This record gives sequence, C-alpha cells and structure tokens, in this order.
Amino acid sequence: MSFRKTVSWIFFPFTIWYGVGVWFRNRLFDMGLKKQTAPSVTTIGVGNLCAGGAGKTPHVEYLLQMLSEQYGTALLSRGYGRKSRGFLTDDGSHNATTLGDEPAMVARKFPKVQVAVCEKRLEGIDRLMAQENPPQLVVMDDTFQHRYVKPTVNILLTEYGKPFYNDHVMPFGDLREGRHARYRANIVVVTKSPETLNPIDRHNITNSLKLMPYQKVFFSYMHYADLVPLGGGKPLTLTAKHKVLLVTGIAHPEPLLAHLRKSCEVTHLAYGDHHRFSASDIRRIRKAYEQMGGTEAVVVTTEKDAARLYPFLEKGDLEGLPIYCQPIEVRMHQNKEYNFDQSIQSIVGENILFQHKMRTTTFQSL
Repeated sequence: MSFRKTVSWIFFPFTIWYGVGVWFRNRLFDMGLKKQTAPSVTTIGVGNLCAGGAGKTPHVEYLLQMLSEQYGTALLSRGYGRKSRGFLTDDGSHNATTLGDEPAMVARKFPKVQVAVCEKRLEGIDRLMAQENPPQLVVMDDTFQHRYVKPTVNILLTEYGKPFYNDHVMPFGDLREGRHARYRANIVVVTKSPETLNPIDRHNITNSLKLMPYQKVFFSYMHYADLVPLGGGKPLTLTAKHKVLLVTGIAHPEPLLAHLRKSCEVTHLAYGDHHRFSASDIRRIRKAYEQMGGTEAVVVTTEKDAARLYPFLEKGDLEGLPIYCQPIEVRMHQNKEYNFDQSIQSIVGENILFQHKMRTTTFQSL
C-alpha cells in the first residue's frame, strides 16, 4: 500500500464528517434555506469536483476566445493567491500580486476582456454591472462550489485520466464534494483526453458519468503551441539540438515535462504551486541556466508562472536569459452530434437577446 493510501485510510473518519458537512450545506441551498441568485446578466461558470488539475484556466480562455469578439465580456475570478482584498479590476498593469496568477495572465492575453477579482462573486457581478459600460457576459472560474450564484451555464470539468466517478471525497480522495453534485451542471467536459479519441472510450466514459437527459457531455484535449518569448519576438520550435531549463511553480507540471522531453533534453527546476518568485530564485535560475552550457539552451516556463516573472523582466533582472513560456490551448472534439461551440453560442446568444428585450421592456414601461 502506498504512503498516500495509508494516510488516506488513517483520515477516513474525517472524510465521512467532511462529506456529511458538504452534503448538509448543499441541502440548505436545494431547500432554499440558503439563497441562490441568478444574476441579471448572462453568466458562465467553470469549475470541477476535484481539488485542482482539471484545466479550468485553459477552458476559460477557450470561452473568452470564442465569445469576447462578439459580446462585451468580463472575467470574474476570486484571484487565488493575490495579496489584495475586495473588488478590483485590472488597471492595465496585469499585476499578478494584485489580481492573482490566472487573472493577470488572462488580462495580458485578452485586452478586450475586462478582468475583475472579488472573493464574493455576487458582489463582483453587482460591481461590474454598476459600471457605465456593463458587460453582456460574465465568465467565472472555479465556481462550482460557490452556490450563492446560479450561472446561466454551469460547466463541470473532469479529467479523462481521473474522472470523478473513480474518485472519493477528501481527504480520502480529491473530491471537494460528492459525485451527486454533477447534476448541477448543464454541460460536462471530459478534459485532457487523447487527441485521437476512440469512439468506444467516448461511449464508455459517457455511460460511466451517468448524466441526466438535460446534460450534455463533450471531450477536450490539450495542444502545446510553439514557445513564445517573454519579452516579445519570434516563436521557437524545439528540436533535438536544444537544451531546456523548465521552471515551474504549478501543481502538476508532469504533462508539460513529458511533452518537452519528446523534443529535447530537459532539466526541471520545480517550485511549489503558486510560488512567488524572489530575487534569489532569479539568481538560482540564472545559475542553473549557465551550468547547462551551449548556445541552444533556453529557459521555459508556464503561462501562469510567466505572470509572476514579468516584474523581473520589466526590471531587467532576466536580461540575457532566453526565456520562453509554453502556451497551452484547449481544443474540442467536435462533430455534428458533439459541437461544443455551437451549444455555447446558442445558449449565450439566446440569453443575451432575452435579457436585452427585458431591459428594453422595463425601460419603456417607466
């Protein structure tokens, strides 16, 4: 028996109490004893049952890429790991310390999207809608357990390699709440599936999810694009001649590490999840890079880590380091029967049109 399993069995009684507590909280919402509000603006919530790792941020970016050109769009996040408090919007600085890693990254990549952070999602939506030019659509990340808000579209993510139906409630497993919670979702996306998806596997997983007729299931996979220089410039395609110093401060760097090792030799400098880089870290990175030697050596980091490294880039502390970030894009398995884009665009379009008519009718009646 593994060390983790041994520890899990020791804490199994706590799993029972935790599960009962979460179940009781959900029942209060289901019975209306805790109030759930459906905002007056079209909203999309993206979340998961497990404690991290399902790919929320890339899927949020996929939605923003799809919808932000057509609708006035805002991203509302809790801003995990930020050192600020309350409601804040990006002022153009894309500061990860103020906004948090993921919102800062999104603000830099999507200049047309208004990025806001607030611990209380209802307050955040109210503040966004009180602005002179309120958004038509609000996308929210990591909202599945935040039940005070009832999104227009509630998207639940689960990993292909570790679906929720094979997992258990914490601390025995990694689920934040029981599997029954899946029925709150309108859409379930099985993430990190193979690029070539076997129809039999799709069928078996879909059956194992045990969804209701009102729920749709889709499958997505991750695509690694060419490396992008942090300071701007020409993208880089890795070859066997390159040496890579991979610098990560995320929870699960293993898939990226495996991807890079398909192309070249990789040295991994790993920090803890949401690590705040310091001047001593920069010196350590520089020293590790110099020890690698060779003109084809490069430093590679994730987009989330890049958001925390930008201040050092702006101060010149990274000067002389060929440092790149690895973009990760979500791609959906699409066909006539399973078309995620059409489903989302249809729901969002209909709701925005309906809300516009309601506001117009209300205004005319005044």
